Amino acid sequence: MLGPRILVIEDNREIRISAHFVLEDFGFQVEALDNPALAKPWLLQHATDLILLDMNFERDTTSGEEGLDFLRWLKQQGMDIPLVAMTAWSNTELVVKAMQLGAGDFIEKPWNNQRLYQVLQQQLQLQQLARGNRALQQRLEQSQPELVWRSDIMNRLMEQLTAVAASEASILLTGENGTGKSHLARWIHSQSSRTSQPFIAVNMGAIPESLFESEMFGHKKGAFTDAKENRIGRFELAQQGSLFLDEIACIPIAQQSKLLRVLESGEFEMLGSSHTLRADVRLLSATNGDFNQLIKDGLFRQDLYYRLNTLEFRVPALRERPEDIVVLANYFIRKHGQRYRKPELTLAHCAQKLLSTYAWPGNIRELSHMMERAVLLAQGAELTAAEFNLPGMTASIHNQTFHSQSLPMITLDEAELQLIQQALGYTQNNKQHAADLLGITKSSLYRRLEKYGLIKAGD
Repeated sequence: MLGPRILVIEDNREIRISAHFVLEDFGFQVEALDNPALAKPWLLQHATDLILLDMNFERDTTSGEEGLDFLRWLKQQGMDIPLVAMTAWSNTELVVKAMQLGAGDFIEKPWNNQRLYQVLQQQLQLQQLARGNRALQQRLEQSQPELVWRSDIMNRLMEQLTAVAASEASILLTGENGTGKSHLARWIHSQSSRTSQPFIAVNMGAIPESLFESEMFGHKKGAFTDAKENRIGRFELAQQGSLFLDEIACIPIAQQSKLLRVLESGEFEMLGSSHTLRADVRLLSATNGDFNQLIKDGLFRQDLYYRLNTLEFRVPALRERPEDIVVLANYFIRKHGQRYRKPELTLAHCAQKLLSTYAWPGNIRELSHMMERAVLLAQGAELTAAEFNLPGMTASIHNQTFHSQSLPMITLDEAELQLIQQALGYTQNNKQHAADLLGITKSSLYRRLEKYGLIKAGD
C-alpha cells in the first residue's frame, strides 16, 4: 500500500535530494519542485497529502515573502492541504505569519530526521481527524429531523414528547407510514442526555430472520459458515446512546424472546461468544401495525409489547393536520430547491388550495416526493396547480376546479351532485375545503347539500 504523498518545494537541489531520500525511507511518496511558481500549476492538476515548503527563495533569501505569497495563494484557492514550513533561519515573526496564513507547523534546517517524521505524521493525523469531524458534522446536519408544523394536534404531541424526551423511558411511536416517526425518534434522542452519543436506527422489517441475532447482537469470526470476520451488533453500536427499532411489529415471533431477554436483563452475547455484554441503550421504537390485533393473532408477544410501550404516542396522519400541509410543502420546496439549485421557487395560491384538498395517503413522505418532483420539473419561479399531478385529480389552471374524468351526457343537476360528492370525498367531508375546491362559498355549498338531501336543514 502506497504511503501519503508529500510535495517538497525547495530551491536547493541538495536539500531536495536529501528530503527525497529521507521521506522515501519513512514510507512516503515524494514529489519535489524547486519553487512555488512551478508548484501552483502542479497542485491544480495533482493531489497531495501534505506540502513541505521552504520559506525563502531567490527574490529575498531571508524575509520569507515567497513562502508567505504561496500560503496566501493556497488560501485563495481553498485547498485543504496541511503544510509544514521550513527555513534555515530562526525567525519568530515569520513563523507567526506562516501560522496565521495556514501553516500547521514549522521546522528548521538542517532538520533532525526523526523530528521531521514526527511533525509530518502529526499534521497528517490532524488533517485526517479534521476531515472525519467535517464528515460527521455533515451527516449530523443532513440527518436533522424535518419537524415542521402549525396544527394544534402536533402542538399537543410535541408538548408531550418534550416532557419525556429527557427521561430514560422506552418510547413507542405509532401511526401510518410516512408520518415522520423516524424523524421524531431522532428528535427525541437529540433532546435527551444521550444526545452526544450514537443514534442507531434499524429497520426491523428489512432484517432476514436468519440474520436477526447477528444484526442485533453481533457475531464472532467463525460463528457460522459466512462469518468471515467479527461483526459488531446494533446494541453494541448504540452503547450509551439510543437504539431506534423501526417497524418493530415485523420481528418474527421466534426472535421476539431474544429481544425481550435483552430488554429485561440488559445482557446479551455475540453469536459464537460466551462472554456476556451489558446493553446501555435508550430504546425507541415505531410501528404502523395494530398491536392489539397482532397479540390476539399470536404474532406478537404481549410481554414484549409492554416492555416497548412504557410511553406510547400516536403520530397523526397528514390529513388530520391540514393546517400543516402548505407549511410542509413550502419547507420541502426550499429544501429541494437548495439541493437542485432552484432556491427562488414559490408556491402559487391555486397550488396551495389544491394541495390542501388532497388526502395524502402517503403522508409527509408522499408530500416530500411530490415537492421534489415539482422542483425538478419547474420551468418558472412559481409552482402552480398545473404542475402537481395528484392521483385521481388533475388541476384546472383557469378556475382551480378539478375532474377525474370527462363527465358523461347527464343533466346539470346530476353533474352538480356528482361534483359535490366528489369534492366531499377528496376533502374527507370537510365542508370548507370542499367549497373552496368547487369555487363557491360554504353557505352556497350547504344550500346545495340541502337541495340534494345530503344534509338536513338547520344542521
